[in-house]
Amino acid sequence: MSLDAEALQAFPKVSLHDHLDGGLRPQTIIELAADVGHVLPADTPDDLGRWFAESANSASLIRYLKTFDQTIAVLQTAPSLHRVAAEFVADLASDGVIYGEARWAPEQHLRAGLTEPEAVEAVRDGLAEGMAACRARGQEIEVRQLVTAMRQAEPTCDIAELALSYRHDGVAGFDIAGLENGYPPSRFLESFQLLRRESAYYTIHAGEAGGCEYIWEAVQVCGANRIGHGVAIIEDIHQDEAGGAALGDFAAYVLNEQIPLEMCPSSNVQTGAAASISEHPIHHLDRLGFCVTVNPDNRLMSATTLTREFALLAEAFDYSLEDVRRLGINAARSVFAPYRVRNALVARIAAAG
Repeated sequence: MSLDAEALQAFPKVSLHDHLDGGLRPQTIIELAADVGHVLPADTPDDLGRWFAESANSASLIRYLKTFDQTIAVLQTAPSLHRVAAEFVADLASDGVIYGEARWAPEQHLRAGLTEPEAVEAVRDGLAEGMAACRARGQEIEVRQLVTAMRQAEPTCDIAELALSYRHDGVAGFDIAGLENGYPPSRFLESFQLLRRESAYYTIHAGEAGGCEYIWEAVQVCGANRIGHGVAIIEDIHQDEAGGAALGDFAAYVLNEQIPLEMCPSSNVQTGAAASISEHPIHHLDRLGFCVTVNPDNRLMSATTLTREFALLAEAFDYSLEDVRRLGINAARSVFAPYRVRNALVARIAAAG
């Protein structure tokens, strides 16, 4: 099934897994690179966008993540973070997104002398400017931050404490990201325990490059509220003698508890977590009743939008606009925001034509 492109783009959507440093406009990168003297691998917006997409399409998370060297290099000042955050909001709003969470790692943006609080405040102010500009155009959107610790770094509680410091000032929660294999979630257990004691929210990248055991650890050891990607949960689901699905104890737990899975179809294909969109486990998990959500991950690296991700699923799995609505409501119920906000988002999606 092919959904009407305009109707799909206008349909209200929620984006849970969307990296700030993976969603820059190519033209912005070129201008920021010129300001700091950074040499880019391409000179025009079209060529640069193509370079990111082709370089990320590597079937390897390690090579995929190397493309971030280019975006992080131009995001080392408060003005650059502010600008990109404001554009991030505008780009989401133009794609029909009504609520988004922008995840990024403050520790990667300190080379020019910024402190982590200064970096968070620059993004906060940029998001606020972007939301105000959207409201002035009649576009209602809310975007908050998820501050991320890089899992391959020496574990500390610094970023978790940063999340707590700004939890009432634009920061929705905490995440760990980066290289997965060899860096299990429990390395940051102290951070997760701190956040849990303080009744704060966090998601954990797991089951993208690593196996199901990484998801198990994120949920059962670290107590994650949501799972970033979670593709490898399919390893705990098998076919029974009658041809149906036989869930292992852990997969059944994730299903029964409705732990949200932040799935990113195009990105998962690029990194090798799924062989193709049509072979992505999202449809199987969705049919079984898992709380799957659809996300763009890195709009620059995947040359995508949330609208495009839903369109790809419609083509692969015959999804209708009602399926988009159902998956959108999954995401709305999973946002790191107050209950009244979740209910309002659900109501907007449920009532959309």
